[in-house]
Amino acid sequence: MSRWILTSVIVAVTGAALPRPAHAGPLDEAQGGRLEQALERAIDGLAASSDDKINESVNKLAVLGDPRAIPALDALCDDRLRLGTDGHAYVWDSKIRDIRDPVTGAVVGGAPRPLKEVEISNEVRRVALPILAQLKLGSPDAAVRLAAAQELSNGGSAEAPALLRGALGREHDAKVRGALTLAIARVDLGSADASARIAALEVVSKSGDDDFLSTLQQMLGQGSDGKPNEPDARVRAAAQRARDAVVSHQRVVGFVGDLLHGLSLASVLLFAALGLAVTFGLLGVINMAHGEMLMLGAYATYSVQTAMHGSRFYLPVAIPVAFLSTALVGVLLERTIIRHLYKRPLETLLATWGISLGLIQTVRLIFGAQNVSVANPDWLAGGLEIAHGLVLPWTRIAVVGFVIVVAAAVWFILQRTRFGLEVRAVTQNRSMAACIGISTKRVDALVFGLGSGIAGLGGVALSQLGNVGPELGQSYIIDSFMVVVLGGVGRLAGAVAAALGLGVVNKLIEPAAGAVAGKIAVLVFIILFIQRRPQGLFAIKGRVEA
Repeated sequence: MSRWILTSVIVAVTGAALPRPAHAGPLDEAQGGRLEQALERAIDGLAASSDDKINESVNKLAVLGDPRAIPALDALCDDRLRLGTDGHAYVWDSKIRDIRDPVTGAVVGGAPRPLKEVEISNEVRRVALPILAQLKLGSPDAAVRLAAAQELSNGGSAEAPALLRGALGREHDAKVRGALTLAIARVDLGSADASARIAALEVVSKSGDDDFLSTLQQMLGQGSDGKPNEPDARVRAAAQRARDAVVSHQRVVGFVGDLLHGLSLASVLLFAALGLAVTFGLLGVINMAHGEMLMLGAYATYSVQTAMHGSRFYLPVAIPVAFLSTALVGVLLERTIIRHLYKRPLETLLATWGISLGLIQTVRLIFGAQNVSVANPDWLAGGLEIAHGLVLPWTRIAVVGFVIVVAAAVWFILQRTRFGLEVRAVTQNRSMAACIGISTKRVDALVFGLGSGIAGLGGVALSQLGNVGPELGQSYIIDSFMVVVLGGVGRLAGAVAAALGLGVVNKLIEPAAGAVAGKIAVLVFIILFIQRRPQGLFAIKGRVEA
């Protein structure tokens, strides 16, 4: 079997190295037609009845070196290749429950049935996989080459070092070259040549790839007889340096990852705290139902997704729907209940707590007690790879960008519009504002609606980060009040600074002290800070009314 593998690799590498003609003439076109026919015959041969004939077809595909054979070889190794009654091979597509042409990928209508499943042994796979890797590394698509290189690197394939080195010599894409270099280093770590092992360890040290950590630990360990697993002292020293470099890289990646996740947590806190900074600063109302506005915004997003049948464009529609629906709920609550409880803080707290429980139960009756899932649109799938082992999801990046836009919009409304001027006038001196003709009751209702609508936008953001449940808002209400108090009641700049600080500090403390101890440490700090500076980070200017 090793002869099959060695022959396959040599033929594949030799075929890939053959020069291509620079100009196409009639003779070349005829040759191209013959190559096309040879490719189709070789692919059909993959559906043969014996392993020997299948291996022969696999080696023919290696000689041809045509990346169009990748889907057929993939299907062969994954048991998705089918043989039609016309003697041709087809690829089974489980998603559409139909077959595709193995070369063009087009769905075959009126396919010759019944289809016969092609069964192969592990020996055929051992022959086909190196050839498949060779074809993928020769694909014109850089993403396919990168995936193949990463697979070879993670798998530690030592079957075809010549294939890897040959591909590295032809590769121009930086990411693919990096993956190929790591794959070669993994192969060389098992080499009998000490200098080759040292060179491979230098590559690992520079990469900081933690996938090599277990291999490095094994090299630095000892056997049952007490002797080092790595006999060469120079190699052991290089392995120790590589291990230290990988561990150091892990620490840096962990710190940066915690920092970035702290920013996303700060974004969610800011969504909740922005509304409180406006309503609490203006009305002095301790609104314990504010967290439920987050929950209502998240369920509004879920409802829009359901109504649009999971369309990839549901999110832009959900944003205004969530804002308007929660803003209307806020206005309704202010007009019917809260406006009668001003300057009665204890009764307001109890009433809003009751409203909170009522909203939670209402949502349970409508949507059920179980959490529901809001799918991320495909254009937010994946993430940005900042470093090896550190990928920041596009959803979190979008949440941070979204809260920046919302915070800027709120600042503009409060600082550059007539409504904002009225809000600031009522905040600083309610009696004087009423004397100059400002309807303070209308301002109260609109401000309460604005704060609730902003929280609803926070619910849209939360729906993209996790599941949505009736008690979603309960997790953020206490932290939101801490942000408002720490930043300064009614101060947007203070809310931004406090949310950023609390979110980042929480995530940085958690790995060392744990989530509960981290919360306690933050709470103690806020209590001590408020004792020294009761007005918070940014004090609001105004008059004290009797």
